[in-house]
Amino acid sequence: MNLGADYSSEGSRATGPLTVLGLETSCDETAASVVRLTPDGTATVLSSVVHSQIDDHAAYGGVVPEIAARSHVEMIDGVVRRAMDEAGLGYEALDGVAATAGPGLVGGVMVGLSFGKAVALARDLPLIAVNHLEGHAVSARLGEPVAYPFLLLLVSGGHCQLLEVRGVGDMTRLGTTIDDAAGEAFDKIAKALGLGYPGGPALEKLAATGDGARFDLPRSLLGRKDCDFSFSGLKTAASRLAHACETDRDRADLADAVQTAIARQLSDRSDRAMKAYAGRHDHRLFVVAGGVAANRTVRSTLEATAAKNGFAFLAPPMAYCTDNAAMIALAGAERLQKGWVSDIDVAARPRWPLDEQSARTDPTHKPGRKGAKA
Repeated sequence: MNLGADYSSEGSRATGPLTVLGLETSCDETAASVVRLTPDGTATVLSSVVHSQIDDHAAYGGVVPEIAARSHVEMIDGVVRRAMDEAGLGYEALDGVAATAGPGLVGGVMVGLSFGKAVALARDLPLIAVNHLEGHAVSARLGEPVAYPFLLLLVSGGHCQLLEVRGVGDMTRLGTTIDDAAGEAFDKIAKALGLGYPGGPALEKLAATGDGARFDLPRSLLGRKDCDFSFSGLKTAASRLAHACETDRDRADLADAVQTAIARQLSDRSDRAMKAYAGRHDHRLFVVAGGVAANRTVRSTLEATAAKNGFAFLAPPMAYCTDNAAMIALAGAERLQKGWVSDIDVAARPRWPLDEQSARTDPTHKPGRKGAKA
């Protein structure tokens, strides 16, 4: 297997339990965790500490990268100290340190990765640079032992993709968003409705009292045979309707319509992926991970889709759906178990696809495309 330029092989696999410190600073949570992984794949979370920056960004209606990076600098030392104290361990008990190296807000990513490098150098520990998305991909294994392979829907504020997961470092992209992520649509529409930040949970709460049948929202990519997503049309249409809402009832009904529309598209594309996946694998497990997996309507809709296709359904415990460091520690431990470690000069990356081959041969955004996602 090609490990890429960021990794090297130590030439031997670990045979005993591994205890790894994980660090996560890719967006607006400063997180640290200690996870122990046994040779049979059982993961035990010894500690998981998350400092949220919600109050820092609430006035702006979204994450401000500069504020996020500064907060990470101020908080990471204390967060790591709490994680080590709660685990009841000293640094001498660690077998490695894993840190998110991307994708994400690069100023924040640099903080956690630099701290991880400092720990690795000071304590003579191996460093494992972890793809944040790979952390989400393995997060279901924090709740119970989960065998590879499985079909994954990774759905969060910045990412929305379907992947065939055969193990760490071995994933194939089946579909991805061609514009906005589902979580971004939730947050931007919630902002248009005046619900503040974070928008997703607020929109879900409002939708519980609404009747979405009043609104006819667009359905994107109807008739396409692939597994890609698109939420920009929905986001634009719903935002325009939000500005025309005059009563609390109007806003609740629109929130329910948005939530239903997003769940419907996620279900439709996942259904296509399940049919393709089932033709190649007898072990049929559908895993949903990422912050949007915490939405009850999305989760129940996808659970029904999995049952219809003969798939078992699994989502991480709620505490590990949103950004956390336990998933980073676990991904790092699984890599360390295989003898894969990173060079100390590994760089932070604002973009880092899980399936780099597909990103090269079949990029979602073609050369010449303008904008931030080009």
